[in-house]
Amino acid sequence: MDIDFKDIKVVGFDADDTLWVNETYFRETEERFAELLEGYETKNKVDQELFKVEMKNLELYGYGVKGFVLSMIETALDLSNGKIPQETILEILALGKKMISHPVELLDGVEEVLSQLENKYRLIVLTKGDLLDQERKLEKSGISKYFHHVEVLSDKKESNYSRLLEHLEIQVEEFLMIGNSLKSDVLPILNIGAKAIHVPFHTTWAHELVSEEEQINNHLKLNNLKDVLKYLDN
Repeated sequence: MDIDFKDIKVVGFDADDTLWVNETYFRETEERFAELLEGYETKNKVDQELFKVEMKNLELYGYGVKGFVLSMIETALDLSNGKIPQETILEILALGKKMISHPVELLDGVEEVLSQLENKYRLIVLTKGDLLDQERKLEKSGISKYFHHVEVLSDKKESNYSRLLEHLEIQVEEFLMIGNSLKSDVLPILNIGAKAIHVPFHTTWAHELVSEEEQINNHLKLNNLKDVLKYLDN
């Protein structure tokens, strides 16, 4: 797709599953959670109920591991009619702590891309999730030195992006967002008049999926983050 990036001065990066691995650990934890509840329901039922509880709780807890853990505990209590053993609750809590303390695994080409773009563009991180957890991951990643600004948003809708760009005095036509989610990183950005590059991750949370009709947009889709350099580093 022929998209002109010559006016871009600021490049925003999503964090989870764009800079480092994240969704994989959620899926692994869901697998273990289903095993813990196999005496009460089938894996498919456990997965469905957990997702329902997560969606119900988003407004209360927001995105991130902590809300996920609380939703697992609530689901376990619901599916067991309150009979889930204390030991199982402790195991669920341990799963959450393991996720939070997991080493940060950078995706292929991340540091190469950032090191080549930092002198030409103002680089920022725009992610959503738990503030403490995201700050911790960024610090562990070793790539915080490349970014002028880091923003952890409660959500990624048009209004969130517009307010932030205005606050940071970034012109819409000079902004490019790079991320793995069409729903969060691409569509709202296009809707406010900025540009976006979609770099899909092999696993996508059901909440981030969009219809086929919504996938047809004026954005660039790349298979690897390093391919960004073909369009920006010239």
